[in-house]
Amino acid sequence: VQLQASGGGLVQAGGSLRLSCAATARTFSSYAMGWFRQAPGKEREFVAAINWSGGRTNYADFVKGRFTISRDGAKNTVYLQMNNLKPEDTAVYYCAAKRGSEFGNYDNWGQGTQVTVSS
Repeated sequence: VQLQASGGGLVQAGGSLRLSCAATARTFSSYAMGWFRQAPGKEREFVAAINWSGGRTNYADFVKGRFTISRDGAKNTVYLQMNNLKPEDTAVYYCAAKRGSEFGNYDNWGQGTQVTVSS
């Protein structure tokens, strides 16, 4: 599966962005999808994940209540709605895909999209 992330940009603290990740997979519905991020000088970290049906989601504690992951099977796309953004959310955001459970290691990665939050 190939993944193309988009939607990043520069936003002021308190603002919102919606990231999109388009997947080129005929069997998109068989993949769990996740969003990860990597800030300068830091390791990549988990942000959110959604199972194959969209019926189960998981979030890192630092985004709970602010970010929402969703998927649209008709468009082969997963989204990350990010509200109340903070400067510490500044990072390159990556979408990823894996077969099976949304837990565990992801083996398909997109190219990343930059999110910059100014204070």
